[in-house]
Amino acid sequence: MLENIWLIPAVTAASFFLILFFGKKEPNKGATIGVLALGLAFAFSSIAAFQWISRPADMEVSPAHRVATAESDEGAGSATDAADEEHATAESEGGEEHHAEPIRRPVERRWEWFNNGQIKVSAGTTADGLAVALCFVVSLISLLVHIFSFSYVHGDSRFTHYYAALSLFTTGMFVLVTSSNTLQALFGWELMGLCSFMLIGHWWDRDGNKNSNAALKAFFTTRTGDVGLLVGISILFFAAGETFDIQRINDAALGGHLPHGVLLAAAAALLVAVIGKSAQFPLHTWLPDAMAGPTPVSALIHAATMVVAGVYLLARLYGVFWEAFDIGGGGINPVAVVGGTTILIAAALAFVQRDIKKVLAYSTVSQLGYMVMALGVGAWTAGIFHLFTHAFFKACLFLGAGSVSHSGSHHSFDMIDDMGGLKDKMPWTFRTFLVATAALSGFPLLAGFWSKDEILLGAGENGYRYFQLIGMLGAAMTAAYMTRCVYLTFFGEPRGAAAHHHPHESPPLIVVPLQILAFMSVVVGFLNFPGLDLFTEWTTNATVLTAGIAHHEFDLVLAVVSTLIAGGGFSLASVYWFRGVRFPITAEGAGKPVYKLLSNKYYLDDLYEGVVVRGIREPISNGAYWINQHVIDGVVNGVGVAARGLARFVYEIIDQKGVDGLVNGAGLSAEGSGNLLRHIQTGRVQQYAALMLGAVGVFAVALVLL
Repeated sequence: MLENIWLIPAVTAASFFLILFFGKKEPNKGATIGVLALGLAFAFSSIAAFQWISRPADMEVSPAHRVATAESDEGAGSATDAADEEHATAESEGGEEHHAEPIRRPVERRWEWFNNGQIKVSAGTTADGLAVALCFVVSLISLLVHIFSFSYVHGDSRFTHYYAALSLFTTGMFVLVTSSNTLQALFGWELMGLCSFMLIGHWWDRDGNKNSNAALKAFFTTRTGDVGLLVGISILFFAAGETFDIQRINDAALGGHLPHGVLLAAAAALLVAVIGKSAQFPLHTWLPDAMAGPTPVSALIHAATMVVAGVYLLARLYGVFWEAFDIGGGGINPVAVVGGTTILIAAALAFVQRDIKKVLAYSTVSQLGYMVMALGVGAWTAGIFHLFTHAFFKACLFLGAGSVSHSGSHHSFDMIDDMGGLKDKMPWTFRTFLVATAALSGFPLLAGFWSKDEILLGAGENGYRYFQLIGMLGAAMTAAYMTRCVYLTFFGEPRGAAAHHHPHESPPLIVVPLQILAFMSVVVGFLNFPGLDLFTEWTTNATVLTAGIAHHEFDLVLAVVSTLIAGGGFSLASVYWFRGVRFPITAEGAGKPVYKLLSNKYYLDDLYEGVVVRGIREPISNGAYWINQHVIDGVVNGVGVAARGLARFVYEIIDQKGVDGLVNGAGLSAEGSGNLLRHIQTGRVQQYAALMLGAVGVFAVALVLL
């Protein structure tokens, strides 16, 4: 299966076309095709995962190992090739000996895609621990979303279109994670952008222009980041010896074969792509508005596709970022700054939301900040592990919010006006939501605890102490705003729709996916249990080892401290909401300026839409209007005037004087002839005989003369 990992995106791509062309003829309007296709993709992913973890470590890579750069896609070596030649030990520049570490060799498959003169470009797949882990999590969550959607979107007017877009959306992520080169990955990246536009705007005809505007906002904001991706890919292509191959680009970067200025430009451009796609500050504003789409779409976007694509890109091209930003040097770098800033600004925004999906959306932005910060502080495995664990509990939370809306609050997501008191009415939704919340908040032994603790440990051990503190503060804020979310949704007195529309538990097709995701939120963290470290073993690759990224042992003291800090956030929120204790600083009093700042989302939307977009849109629209009024209308009016003049000439000269003159002249001639002949026609026979005799005489004279 590892050699044929291309079958995973092929299955979901085929599903898209089958649903599109034959879905409406199928009894379930295409849902059966989508579910079966994702079930098959999940089976393939599980087989690939089993084959990968069953493989022996068949290659060795030395830290700080320098490799040759590539000249082309066909002729360059890679770290995996170089490891065969030098696999025992390597000496660093300082003379310190580093022992080679055994890892599993990636399973690669390539074939020629196209050529342009001397440049040959290959397409292909790479199956390694990172790709296999992402395929597993994407296929499982997408399968559960497909199942959940059957009840949630049942009866929708565009039901078939919805399932087709879901399959294509999943295909885009599969293409990205299995691609062996950046050009091929670009197709998966852009495919997700297109599908997110379709799915976010699925209900474009509801709520005026709100949903369609949200889809456009997401599309254009992420396109801003995509410009950076195109620039970065182009720079690396030429700098690395005209190759798109990801491993060879990483090898060239880590081997010191690329000028630092070029690397810095490429990494900066790629970081813009990460910021746009993974909704990092300051391009995070599109993601909360993307909640306009159906809730299962939100779960898929936030947990397994789209927004994690930027984190994946950062992890896959890590050699470029590592060298360009000197991540191994500690202190501060742009990646860590972007991630750390996003953790706090997004967590703060979650406190003032009344829409449950927007609370979860800002939570996603914040957790993505953890992943980006982890990669920025040199905690590669921790960042990827948090991406892996976060997928399960965040999907559980979003689908839980969908369950509440579907069966508890009459399609409303307003926690303040339409929820409350649902704990006993929706017991399974409550339990699964609570488990996922605890995992997100870093409750001990749950999935989020292990992955978040590794990030904090990596930040501290790698010389990024300030970012370790940011991570701890973010954990406390996460516990606090999720406590608020749980209380407003499930506790207190029922309000609005929850009080008047007889809330009840959701049907099995909604509840069972929640139960599976809650279970995964508990157990997947143990894949990196201290001393076991299976996830680290399975996902470590040549780039990580070549860079010399350290793996740190579990720190019990740090784990206790971070848990106590997160517990402090939970305790403060519990006292406020469950005990009703109010603090001196309130939204109406001393805290009003902060509340206003957060309610207006730091005024970033005003900046982007009121200044940037308006500053671009209005000159263009005014210019277009001027051209329309003075140029286009001038041409049209000129043609109209000319046509009118021509028509007048045709009417007055040709028609009235020419055509009518000829017709009238013929009539007058006929009338004159008639008047002349009228004198001849007298009715007298004698006169007719005399005229005939005269005519004969004239004719006879003529004959004689001629």
